[in-house]
Amino acid sequence: MDLLGGTKISAMENDPKQGSAPRGVWRVIAASTAGTMIEWYDFFIFGSLATIISTQFYPSGSATASFLKTLATFAVGFAVRPLGALVFGRVGDLIGRKFAFLATLLIMGGSTAAIGFLPGYEKIGIAAPIILVILRLLQGLALGGEYGGAAVYVAEHVPDERRGFYTSFIQTTATLGLFVSLIVILIVRTAVGEVAFADWGWRIPFVLSIALVGLSFYIRMQLGESPLFAKLKAQGGASSAPVRDSFDTWPKWKVVLRVLFGVTAGQAVVWYTGQFYALFFLQTVLKIPLATAYGIVAVALVIGTPMFVLFGHLSDTYGRKRIMMAGNLLGALTYFFIYRGITAAADPLNAPVIVALIVVQIVFAAMITGPVAAFLVESFPARVRYTSMSLPYHFGNGWFGGFLPLISTALVARTGNIYAGLLYPTVIAAMTFVVGSITLEETRSRRIWDEV
Repeated sequence: MDLLGGTKISAMENDPKQGSAPRGVWRVIAASTAGTMIEWYDFFIFGSLATIISTQFYPSGSATASFLKTLATFAVGFAVRPLGALVFGRVGDLIGRKFAFLATLLIMGGSTAAIGFLPGYEKIGIAAPIILVILRLLQGLALGGEYGGAAVYVAEHVPDERRGFYTSFIQTTATLGLFVSLIVILIVRTAVGEVAFADWGWRIPFVLSIALVGLSFYIRMQLGESPLFAKLKAQGGASSAPVRDSFDTWPKWKVVLRVLFGVTAGQAVVWYTGQFYALFFLQTVLKIPLATAYGIVAVALVIGTPMFVLFGHLSDTYGRKRIMMAGNLLGALTYFFIYRGITAAADPLNAPVIVALIVVQIVFAAMITGPVAAFLVESFPARVRYTSMSLPYHFGNGWFGGFLPLISTALVARTGNIYAGLLYPTVIAAMTFVVGSITLEETRSRRIWDEV
């Protein structure tokens, strides 16, 4: 038994250096993926319900101002993700991967459930938005630690030759979390009715987090520590100061900055544009009814999600860099054309065309996101891997990606041009393509098991 009560898997029995996946790898992937998906569900139901939450926790007045305040509150959760990466990355590199992502799961679940019980502005006044922001901060801290733990945990169980394929399942979790959040919202809204949902029914998806997190926590408790990290600690190779050892020299910072501006910034905006911003665009710009917009995006997510695994698999053969750079370039070149097509298909509504155009964007996101976990793991040494890779990932996704809905919506409101919001992801994706093409090295051939 390990220190958390889970059955400890022998590092020797599960050492995959010889090229074959270790016994129980699919149980590891299922537990890691399910828990991370639930954390993304918790995080995204806030954004999915932004139009309703804006009426609950902010004073009545300008609908646009309230909506922008809600998007700012949503973005706060992204802003603190780099801090969560440092806090839980340090825990993961000091104590273990499993301990860190159990802690993040409980913090995320507790914060999400608390939002479901939080009284609105009419009952407790200014305390409502203040507490809401605090809970979003806790969610952001937890998410900042979750992804790195799950990605590293899976990567340190699988053979070098198939790392892109196996870690790509973790890359589906954000999309699956968004999908589950949309489906739960649609089911609850249909069951209680539109009026009741706007009044109190919106709280149910938040409260449901208690059951989902409890189940995931139980599953994760059955797992042991990652075999690679277990061997590293047994050999005395783990870091005693992961933050210092990750960032104490300029060459280490150069790697972090190359990963941030050459990979994760573009990955973030391409992912959020193709999924989250598409949902906002349908609802707030094109005024498509909520249920219809959710249904369109949900269908597109079902069709597009397998692409993350496909491109993760292809990156094992053709390399991570070229596939990721192609995704950035395609996004930068086509967003304005795609969204003009969505607008044309909205009146009269042609749902299959809109679904197809969103699927195209999901494919772009999958080209970058599918291989990115393997690339990040391969870019940093095992003794500080959790800390080192989590910081650029969460700066990219937390800041460049997390602020996308707010920045893009503000650009539309400021200019009156419904396509102005696309300027932001287009510029960031183009920047990432240029920086990544020039500065990144291909990492596919790196063998992380040789470190132990």
